[in-house]
Amino acid sequence: MTDKARARKLADRIQVVVAETLDRRIKDPRLGFVTITDARVTGDLREATVFYTVYGDDEARAASAAALESAKGVLRSEVGRQTGVRHTPSLAFVADALPDNARTIEDLLDKARAKDAEVRQVSTGKTYAGEADPYRKPEDEDEAEAEDEGETAE
Repeated sequence: MTDKARARKLADRIQVVVAETLDRRIKDPRLGFVTITDARVTGDLREATVFYTVYGDDEARAASAAALESAKGVLRSEVGRQTGVRHTPSLAFVADALPDNARTIEDLLDKARAKDAEVRQVSTGKTYAGEADPYRKPEDEDEAEAEDEGETAE
């Protein structure tokens, strides 16, 4: 098994262990609705970064971050016990930027929809500046047959 595959497998296991431990064993009142979204482990399996999101406002995010920092020792012990690796990786908790990025993209899409609706409203009842079909077409059947045969009729 390659080192990358082993690190990915350990990261997946750490994600599950941390999520279950937060749900079952950590009783910190500061801990809000935390979702563990991802975990990544370095190639030497010494450090793990755990990404999380918190449902709520900035105050809830700050309180949950403090609760995760204070529970880091318990979580690392549990990761070591359940994974069985020789060296238990140190844990670093990072707030996942995915919800903020998704919110930004949704805002941009809403602006684009509004602009599209505005253009649609302005263009209602308007006509083309030229012809509706701007492509040239042969005027009579003889020209059409000549073009089909590869000849030009003059």
